[in-house]
Amino acid sequence: MVMKRRQQGILTGMPFMANITPRTFIDDAGRKLYVAKAPTRVVSLAPSITEMLFALGLDEQVVGVTDFCNFPAAATAKPKVGYSNPNLESLLALRPELIVAPREFHRANVLAKLEELKIPVLLLEATSLEQVFAHIHTLGRIFDRSTAAHALTAEMRQQMAEISRRTEGLPRTRVLYVINSQPLITVGPGSYIHQMIGLAGGTNIASEAATAYPRLTMETVLKEDPEILIFPRGSVETVPRSEQETWRRWTTLTAVQQNRLREVSADALNRPGPRVMQGLEALARVIHPEAFSSDAATTQP
Repeated sequence: MVMKRRQQGILTGMPFMANITPRTFIDDAGRKLYVAKAPTRVVSLAPSITEMLFALGLDEQVVGVTDFCNFPAAATAKPKVGYSNPNLESLLALRPELIVAPREFHRANVLAKLEELKIPVLLLEATSLEQVFAHIHTLGRIFDRSTAAHALTAEMRQQMAEISRRTEGLPRTRVLYVINSQPLITVGPGSYIHQMIGLAGGTNIASEAATAYPRLTMETVLKEDPEILIFPRGSVETVPRSEQETWRRWTTLTAVQQNRLREVSADALNRPGPRVMQGLEALARVIHPEAFSSDAATTQP
């Protein structure tokens, strides 16, 4: 369950949704969604979605969140509806005009009931940084907050450009991002964190994997010989220190020999939302600390 929660935690972002008409959208499950006007009551079923809604100034419109929505502080005071398998009665009691959920919420019986009750559901999932930007704009359009969405993504793009500028031209460092050790799960192509490793000046040793969150054998890890091991650590998705220490037994790894076992904020990195650039900077700082040795932080993790 711990491993599943860690992996689940980085699959709850915003998928691309294209406009068909000004108030019609296609969600990440390919479902057409019509939102007649800006909703005044919305339930969020993922921490990343909650953070996007709050960043767009929708504090009053958010009437329900998950048990793990802990940022910003105001989100913790909102009514809780569970997580990936919320109770339908609890949802309906909040009288939502819109439910924004990760794609894993795609359960035919629940969606059919909500459709019958005329409650639209957006099923969302992010696989790239560009999608994160696009999804913020989509929420901006849905809630008539396009100006705020443009300002937010412009700031995020500026931060990304500055971090990329700092790391460009530096040697590429071989990276293993450890979501879970037993079994060993990491990130691969199709994961936005894989993209972020590249932007931070690293080379993901799982870059040839066929899935976004592959399982690796230790034989593969020993062969690819990462120069740094990175572990997420946060309030929910975390690799505990005791688990991190077990990696030290692999004494032939360059990362172990050079004592380069590092932590990054899981809450910033594993949530594809407004704080994802803080996660990117955290990655860049542990992969290439020399790029930040003489200047102040570009963002605050």
